[in-house]
Amino acid sequence: MEFEVIQGDIAAQSADALVNAANTSLRMGSGVAGALKRAAGSGLNDEAVAKGPVNLGGVATTDAYDLDAEYVIHAAAMPPGGQATAESIRDAVRNALVEADALDCESVVLPAVGCGIAGFGFEDGVRIICEEIDAFRADSLTDVRLIAYSDDDFQAMQRVAEAVGD
Repeated sequence: MEFEVIQGDIAAQSADALVNAANTSLRMGSGVAGALKRAAGSGLNDEAVAKGPVNLGGVATTDAYDLDAEYVIHAAAMPPGGQATAESIRDAVRNALVEADALDCESVVLPAVGCGIAGFGFEDGVRIICEEIDAFRADSLTDVRLIAYSDDDFQAMQRVAEAVGD
């Protein structure tokens, strides 16, 4: 599946679904979760926690509240206080794409799930994410964006995405 690498704040994106890099408890702390929580309002964290816990690699969907999206898909690539693995990143990304497609979303924005506080190596994690997006066969999704916050991460993400696409 075709996808685009972009740079910016995920909480400022407009899409049918935004993916949160979550832990299995679905309690929203810092990083991507913190940015989404601050922009969406307090209801997002409350609804997410009420839907948890989920299995490692699992997802849960909530309303997007004040975000410019219909849904937030919480993709759990790590246990609370733990670290992500290649398998948990692969499962979380695949399950997030399946969920977005099942919700008839046309657009979804994903961060580097498992590569921040979850401790997995950034470029290795992004490679896994890109491979999962590339292999996914969607029914409704036509606009898939992988987002990086910093310029350095954006440059690295673009390099990895180009290598996977070759």
